[in-house]
Amino acid sequence: MSSALHALDDLEQLIFELVAIESVNPDLIPLGSGETKISRFVELWLAAAGLEVEVVEPVAGRPSVVGTLRGSGGGRSLMLNAHMDTVGAGGMVDAFSPVVRDGRVYGRGAYDMKASLAAIMITAREANKLRLKGDLIITAVADEEVASIGTSAVLGKFRADFGIVTEPTELRLCLAHKGFVWLEVETKGVAAHGSRADLGVDAIAHMGRILTGVLELDRRLRSGSRHGLLGTGSIHASLIEGGQEMSTYPARCVAKLERRTVPGENGASSLREILELIGDERATARVLLERPPSEVDADHPLTHAVAQAAGGDPLLIGVAYWMDMALLNAAGIPTVAYGPEGEGEHADVEWVDVASVERCVQVYLRAAKLLCG
Repeated sequence: MSSALHALDDLEQLIFELVAIESVNPDLIPLGSGETKISRFVELWLAAAGLEVEVVEPVAGRPSVVGTLRGSGGGRSLMLNAHMDTVGAGGMVDAFSPVVRDGRVYGRGAYDMKASLAAIMITAREANKLRLKGDLIITAVADEEVASIGTSAVLGKFRADFGIVTEPTELRLCLAHKGFVWLEVETKGVAAHGSRADLGVDAIAHMGRILTGVLELDRRLRSGSRHGLLGTGSIHASLIEGGQEMSTYPARCVAKLERRTVPGENGASSLREILELIGDERATARVLLERPPSEVDADHPLTHAVAQAAGGDPLLIGVAYWMDMALLNAAGIPTVAYGPEGEGEHADVEWVDVASVERCVQVYLRAAKLLCG
């Protein structure tokens, strides 16, 4: 058996073992196990592979694992990032009993993103043979599917010169992704009996004009100037509530909006848009949560190195969804994303192509050699 085939068998087995460990994010599904069991598995595996291992646990029961392969000195460092948590099983049958068919591993988290986690673990083990000058840092993080407390906590303790987030990208090199802002708009009315039009003020009806404005704002955004990789921002209404009963004027109505942002847009600019839209309505608005967009220049040394590692001419892309890449870039660690092929993140059928995961291992090893010396 060739060493390449043996590595592939190792990789497939590791993907199986990781998928079989239920690590559903408990902030999504209350009965989810979280990352405690899988983090212990990763911790022991990385230690056995010769890495220095530290567990970072800012919230009890939500640990992340950092493994460092120390370089000989004089080189730059590279951080590889993958998350351990998954969404719930949904309608998936035997979600945590992985199966392989036609070169694909099926199961919850196989694609998003335990195959990538397996890839960076194998990369760390194989990188021992490269005798790198700089450090290779493996971060297996908690809670990416909700609040990213894992990556945030890891970045509070660990630094690197470069980063690769290994979210699945279909073997394309992702340089940018959108951000998002969650906003809350509240309209005020006056409660009164439904027969007292002389007294009542309808908070829900007042929200109607604002929601019409949201539709118009979305049209303007999507017909405006475009980012080269990401297109335009957008906005939509996600949730609305108001009123108490049929025969009462509603005193309050609350709408929650999501604004997807591109570089140059942020929470402050998004809030200004809504305040301008509200005008003199009986309404207030505030930002609930902001996650920034992310971008690395196509001419950045990291981009060139990963592109070279991937064969010289990978397709350069941006994606509409948010990922932890933004946190690394915001922390001053230039970061791109590169990961395997597959399908079905958050869906009832999820799979990853094993050969593409093996390809990722080779790309990560070549990138480490180029960047870490």
